[in-house]
Amino acid sequence: MADGTLPQGSQLPPEDSLIARFKVSRTTVRQAIQNLANRGLVEIRRGRGTFVAKSKITQEITHLTGFVEDMQAQGRHPTARVLQKEIVTATKGVAKHLDLAEGARVVRIRRVRLADGIPISLDETYLPHAIGKKILSNDLEREPIFALLEQKYGTPLIEAKYTLEAVVAEASIAKALAIEPKSAIFLIERTVYSSEHRPVDYEKLYYRGDQIRFTTRLARATREG
Repeated sequence: MADGTLPQGSQLPPEDSLIARFKVSRTTVRQAIQNLANRGLVEIRRGRGTFVAKSKITQEITHLTGFVEDMQAQGRHPTARVLQKEIVTATKGVAKHLDLAEGARVVRIRRVRLADGIPISLDETYLPHAIGKKILSNDLEREPIFALLEQKYGTPLIEAKYTLEAVVAEASIAKALAIEPKSAIFLIERTVYSSEHRPVDYEKLYYRGDQIRFTTRLARATREG
């Protein structure tokens, strides 16, 4: 895999072949394959075999972009699956991010975002009720929320505040992302602002750690003296 002899998407030899070639036990072969799977280097497809995984998606955090834009820039095919959409009361944390009173009505939307059919992220989006109820009337499996806000509802997206941290996947998140519970994942909290620094979108984005990595470019701070 490292030198390209086994390219991305190719199938590894069957267990019996590996046992004979390396003269090791079946347990050793299975442990080695599971280790590769845990590192995101191979995919175990039940009933079909083990395949070399595609390389991780490398996403730059340099501009405010949405999932569809990010995946299309990578040459991937983005899709979405809506898990939940409802009107709820804002918790203290959600209210703070959206500059609302605690208990105010907000729209919550939970979607699994996929690239080439593989779950990449679980997005939990909160919108102020006034704009959120309009968003709910659209096909959210086909229409990106960013595009709806800007192109259909005249809400320009100017900037965003990001917080990124490494966490482990709770059971419900792991199920949505088709990974094992307690797997390592990224959590991005993103508050998006419109004109006059008005928050219009707060998101908790849970990304699979085995499918994506993030990069950025930093300039050296100017120092006096």
